[in-house]
Amino acid sequence: MQFYKGISQYFATGAWNLRRFVETGGMPSSHSAAVAALTTAVGLQEGFTTTIFGVTLYFSLIVMYDAAGLRRAAGRQATVLNRLIERHFQHPEGDTQKLMELLGHTPFEVFIGASLGVFSALLWNRIHAL
Repeated sequence: MQFYKGISQYFATGAWNLRRFVETGGMPSSHSAAVAALTTAVGLQEGFTTTIFGVTLYFSLIVMYDAAGLRRAAGRQATVLNRLIERHFQHPEGDTQKLMELLGHTPFEVFIGASLGVFSALLWNRIHAL
């Protein structure tokens, strides 16, 4: 998923931004894809009624909630703080860095990431069954 973010950034801007290969936020949610793939793989391998599946499902829901809730709110706060600093301080400290604004995901980005994760796990399971 991170690879897709870096490539799509290049096609959108015409310039490489290597940070997009490792930064958080944006479409799709790599965290959601990873935990959804893990949960799906555990369900396929161990069974969807096992304790380990329940644990991984719970873990996945926490990660996805965090991506769309807490981290997204933190990104919005960073946007507001960056604007306040730009508008109200004539000479901000030279070593002051802007806060990172793209931290979380919209619910749609989380949904797409989770869907890609489930699809990846199903595909992986199918390939290994052959």
